[in-house]
Amino acid sequence: MGQVSKVITHQDDRSDVLLEVNNLKTYFYLQSGDVVKAVDGVDFILRKGRVLGIIGESGSGKSVTSRSILRIVDDPGKVVGGEIIFKGNNLLELSENEMAKIRGAQISLIFQDPTTSFNPYIKIGEHLSEAYRVHKKESKEEIKRHVIDALKLVGISNYEDILYRYPCEFSAGFRQRIFIAMAMIFNPALLIADEPTTNLGITIQAEIIEALIEVKERVGNSVIIITHDFGVVSQFSDDILVMYAGHCVEYSPKKDLLLYPRHPYTVGLIQSVPLLEARKTRRLKSIPGFPPDMVNKPEGCPFAPRCTYKQEKCIHKLPTLIEIGKNRKVACHYPLSDYHTTDDLKLG
Repeated sequence: MGQVSKVITHQDDRSDVLLEVNNLKTYFYLQSGDVVKAVDGVDFILRKGRVLGIIGESGSGKSVTSRSILRIVDDPGKVVGGEIIFKGNNLLELSENEMAKIRGAQISLIFQDPTTSFNPYIKIGEHLSEAYRVHKKESKEEIKRHVIDALKLVGISNYEDILYRYPCEFSAGFRQRIFIAMAMIFNPALLIADEPTTNLGITIQAEIIEALIEVKERVGNSVIIITHDFGVVSQFSDDILVMYAGHCVEYSPKKDLLLYPRHPYTVGLIQSVPLLEARKTRRLKSIPGFPPDMVNKPEGCPFAPRCTYKQEKCIHKLPTLIEIGKNRKVACHYPLSDYHTTDDLKLG
């Protein structure tokens, strides 16, 4: 995708912009010579104190976007274009030493699998202490105080016992709560949660989301939550960015997007999960077909082969992200109307 319109949310005043991503492109160069354009021209803005939900199916480019922000894309991947402006600085222009000072201290990432996020041979207290020592050199007493504060922040009170135990002694849900504490040990301005509830039971998922909400309310930081589950972003987002095949296909404030989605793919995602915000009587549906082969993506709209509303133009021309209303953007040649989407959510 070429240069697309920038997503400007809410008011025109940009004084509270924390993160601005412009035309981000991250490609993977395979040994076969093929190129996977995992993120291909993504734009968004995150304001201070806001929560942005990034949603899409597996392979849509969500996690690669988050890893690109932190510059931890694994080989053979490479950020090949765009800007990542954080607090006025382009992260892509910083040296590795400068980025190392930002990771964990100013931008923290919560990984999706709490069962593999810890070294099983190291006690919880040592994990948390090491996370602090990477950025600051203080006495053991001071470090322990910061560690305890981080545990309290996520609702863990029996910290004296937990610090001297191993990760394997706790459930996956509790380990994820501890990992959130580790990510928040410096109260970073930006917290990125990459599929934080994946592989967790429904009850534990709710507890993790509640913990993130409590952390957000206490600290007031900005959050990007990445997920394939509309149920998660409906609970914990101010704005939602929908990704498909490496592109942003829709951006909107949460309520507007859930009630009146403009892109057929967004409608399909909403129809596939139960949502309190959507029509309570609708039946759940699956999206027909499969995501595109990222090596051989369609010439036109990547969603066209699965789209009920496609027309000839959709097959041959890639849509760009355009503004369709206040704080609303969509990449679709024929955005759905209020009538269509309301009807779809009623009868889907």
